[in-house]
Amino acid sequence: MESKGTGEAGGFRQTGETLIHRGWFITVARAEFVDPDGRQFDRDIVRHPGAVAIVPITDDGAVLLVHQYRAVVDRWLFEIPAGTCDVEGEPPETTARRELAEEIGQDAAELKELTRCLNTPGFCDEVTIIYMATGLTEVADNRQGVEERFMTVEKIPLHRFDGMVDDGTIVDAATILGVGLSRRHLAALR
Repeated sequence: MESKGTGEAGGFRQTGETLIHRGWFITVARAEFVDPDGRQFDRDIVRHPGAVAIVPITDDGAVLLVHQYRAVVDRWLFEIPAGTCDVEGEPPETTARRELAEEIGQDAAELKELTRCLNTPGFCDEVTIIYMATGLTEVADNRQGVEERFMTVEKIPLHRFDGMVDDGTIVDAATILGVGLSRRHLAALR
């Protein structure tokens, strides 16, 4: 595919940004841009500090998922452990290890970065770094917030995972992507 203009933005450039709302960990802004033909346009943008998501793989071939209520969609979801990069200056791998311990009470002998993905680039700049965690050992959990107090940890054999996606039980994109990449990585090791 041919790109108009030069550089990663292909001739588009941002010319300004106005703060609309600053929340606990997101910011909403109105940004002004110029297209490659010189025309101006606006976009509402959600600024996010980024996140980590961890695929904890047990020695017997299962993935540990959290089952938690998500208020934004008003339903319970099965997800890999995840968290916002909300500690200033904390390396993402440290954030991933902290979230793994906090949410499911596990530490990992090995933490491998699988990918970095844009979650909803149509309106949000959030980047999620997905890791695979192996060599799990139990540690004390330290759940934060209302939803985490009520969540459970579910051990799902990898051979059952696709069926749970197919029937709509698992719908979280980072979970589907992370488990798929983990299985591909594990298969390459065999």
